[in-house]
Amino acid sequence: MSIPSSVLDLAFVGEGQTPREALAASLTLARRAEALGYLRVWYAEHHNMAAIASSATSVLIAHVAAHTRSIRLGSGGIMLPNHAPLMVAEQFGTLESLHPGRIDLGLGRAPGTDPVTSRALRYQPGRAENFPSDVLELQRYLSDAAATVEATPGKGTRVPLYILGSSLFGARLAAELGLPYAFASHFAPAALEEAVEQYRERFRPSAQLASPYVIAGVNVLAADSMDEAEDQLRRVQRQRVKFLLGRGQGWDDEQADVALASPAGQSVAAMATYTALGTEPEVREYLSEFARHAQADELITVHPGPSLEQRLRSLEITAGAAALEPRA
Repeated sequence: MSIPSSVLDLAFVGEGQTPREALAASLTLARRAEALGYLRVWYAEHHNMAAIASSATSVLIAHVAAHTRSIRLGSGGIMLPNHAPLMVAEQFGTLESLHPGRIDLGLGRAPGTDPVTSRALRYQPGRAENFPSDVLELQRYLSDAAATVEATPGKGTRVPLYILGSSLFGARLAAELGLPYAFASHFAPAALEEAVEQYRERFRPSAQLASPYVIAGVNVLAADSMDEAEDQLRRVQRQRVKFLLGRGQGWDDEQADVALASPAGQSVAAMATYTALGTEPEVREYLSEFARHAQADELITVHPGPSLEQRLRSLEITAGAAALEPRA
């Protein structure tokens, strides 16, 4: 298998870990991904989530960009309804000015948090309905077009935009605007096939992109033995059910296992339907089949292993499985 492969890093804050330690781990992960030949590393905007440290996404991108040399870095994604398009253009125009040719801007239309936190973000009800026009406004700020209000830095940088989604809405919008489409199949697998099919059927070429380009998310737990990979999967599933169903209740592993066996727990487990599990041969076979299934031009891999060492090893094994060319 040989397909461009990238990394989505949630800057995971493990049990007993501080955000500072999680951010340091993200830098280590990005440097390793760069050396191994991954195309890009993206960071996701989430808020009021104790297990995720990438809330100030553009700040994290700037930090990692300053300590790497060539790997592309970007957002997977910026939740545009939380922000004024002008401010996003200025932030990413600044990043592109500091690190030319290395910055991506992936955009989502969800708030990336719960309703209470959305209010704290001054999120306006119905704002998501403006997502298409906000994307166009942002695109104008990053272009060379003359305007009464201009983004400085930003104007003329043409930072590439990507539409992120887990439904048909994002697929249709990306197709209409002629933008690359990244599907969040690593946690929302249900609509993958139909969304990609509609995107490819409806795609209209644009100044940024001549033909459809699909990025598909996939979880990877790659290890030196299948037993170790399966053990990591159990631990990851427990972490997720504690976070999503037992938030603030201090569940132990036994309680988490009971919850996983419930209908709600099975729904949480189903979020990771697309997961490559095992040693290099198993991972290679799975990713090859998944890429065909998703009609993907690129895979963005999520490595949710419980420890940094396990995530780094998963990166290394996956690079071998994907036949990536190491950077000097």
